[in-house]
Amino acid sequence: MSQSKSEIDEVFWYHSIALSDEVTPGQKSAELLEQEWEDMGLPLLGGKSVLDVGAWDGYFSFRAEHEGAARVVALDHYVWCTRLVEQQAKYRRTLDSGEPYEAPHLDASLWDPESLPGRAGFDLARTRLDSRVESVVADFANDELSDLGTFDVVMFLGVLYHLEDPLGSLRKLASMTNEMAVIRTVAVHVPGVDSAMWEFYPERELEGDPSNWWAPNRAALEGAVKAAGFRNFVPRTAVPDGNDGVVRYILTAQAWK
Repeated sequence: MSQSKSEIDEVFWYHSIALSDEVTPGQKSAELLEQEWEDMGLPLLGGKSVLDVGAWDGYFSFRAEHEGAARVVALDHYVWCTRLVEQQAKYRRTLDSGEPYEAPHLDASLWDPESLPGRAGFDLARTRLDSRVESVVADFANDELSDLGTFDVVMFLGVLYHLEDPLGSLRKLASMTNEMAVIRTVAVHVPGVDSAMWEFYPERELEGDPSNWWAPNRAALEGAVKAAGFRNFVPRTAVPDGNDGVVRYILTAQAWK
């Protein structure tokens, strides 16, 4: 147990994952992750195929497997190639000091696509859970993924606002989805604006992170989802009260084929 505990402590955990008698010390608590799972409103997963884009530590991948999915693929690239302990320390330091901060893939001290240091949490959890979840190292936006096939359910959580071409990426998402995708993204609400709009972040305007590019309002996300090839859009998060001005919030929505 001491060796396993040491392995857990060496990882920067984003997800709190129950591993036998321990829970990993994730930035997102077990309670929050449970709520996020419920917020997606997923159908029964028994016998279905599931793709988790931007899987990170794999909480949602492992949960889909636990819920009976026949095939689960965890896909990541950006996080898995990043030295997360060093990256998080540098990110917090730059937030406090205002010094320049480059995205990890532009910083050789943080980027390691050969040894995949950011996949340590996923790999450890997969081993401890005796999981059959498949791991795929790929850049969703830019890599050819047709060999993976299509999936009944695709989880697209915390990905969209990191993509330079959101519409093109939603088209790829639609091409890989048989039944439904769940999209969770930073969104923006501007009081009095009902037409579709996207807020653009050319530098570090969103949380000091230069890898954040876009946030849609609800009308823009619905329009983009339908333009990408989905038939129906079902928001799962209410638009917040914007009486005090522009509001950024987390929007979860279902996109149905």
